[in-house]
Amino acid sequence: MASTHTKIGDFTFDNCLMNAAGVYCMTREELAEVDASAAGSFVTKTGTLTKRAGNPEPRYADTTLGSINSMGLPNLGYQYYLDYVIELQNQPNSKNHFLSLVGMSPEETHTILKAVQASDYHGLVELNLSCPNVPGKPQIAYDFETTEAILTEVFTYYTKPFGVKLPPYFDIVHFDQAAAVFNKFPLTFVNCINSIGNGLVIDDETVVIKPKNGFGGIGGDYVKPTALANVHAFYQRLNPSIQIIGTGGVKTGRDAFEHILCGASMVQLGTILHQEGPAVFERITNELKAIMDEKGYKNIEDFRGKLQYMN
Repeated sequence: MASTHTKIGDFTFDNCLMNAAGVYCMTREELAEVDASAAGSFVTKTGTLTKRAGNPEPRYADTTLGSINSMGLPNLGYQYYLDYVIELQNQPNSKNHFLSLVGMSPEETHTILKAVQASDYHGLVELNLSCPNVPGKPQIAYDFETTEAILTEVFTYYTKPFGVKLPPYFDIVHFDQAAAVFNKFPLTFVNCINSIGNGLVIDDETVVIKPKNGFGGIGGDYVKPTALANVHAFYQRLNPSIQIIGTGGVKTGRDAFEHILCGASMVQLGTILHQEGPAVFERITNELKAIMDEKGYKNIEDFRGKLQYMN
């Protein structure tokens, strides 16, 4: 049978599927469930300098074609997650993991990353440059000057494996500009995409979530074409040493296959994981392997990035 084994940087994973930051990753208990599942890894909730309660509820709703959320970065603080991934990495036969982080200001971000640099953690870190749901705070990655300034400072002191979580881009010139920034740095990976920000879902005459008068990040079926476009655009533009994690609209093995075809080395599940729980990893893995077997692919490198165009 086909193998879904993959690599990000120098780290190996038995399966290319994992959770997306924000889903099934708030507590140690949730992370342990993902870790015990068929998933190849987990990423923690995006940890901030101190614990955050997040936005008022209801702040998440399932919809006909996906989901909408305005969570507001609820988390237990970066130290909670850092302690857990260090604990796990010291266990025999532990999977490799991702620690998701962001500060509420550049200064906070550097404080957190300096603490991780000084810690015993030697795994992957994902800096979340794409939080669309914090009132009064823009998405960092839409400001290329700020993004470059932050990364320039980060790489003066941070020497461990490091990647960034990105919002969706919609203009070809923005792919060009963003890639030009990222190619200046020794990034291990980029993750495309976070939810599409500031959608609006209505039930009868009322919005379905409370924060921001109903505006929230859209996930699920709605976002897959945008996610695939972002994965492939960056696969075409980034240095080959920078790998891509594909996120957005994955609920079947076929969806995961398309992300890999566009260039993704790993694929994250968000909305469908929220809806079905960690058992979903086994189902989607089996569906992906069935497609690979049918096409004669032994591993994901046989078809990764080999999207075909019309003549």
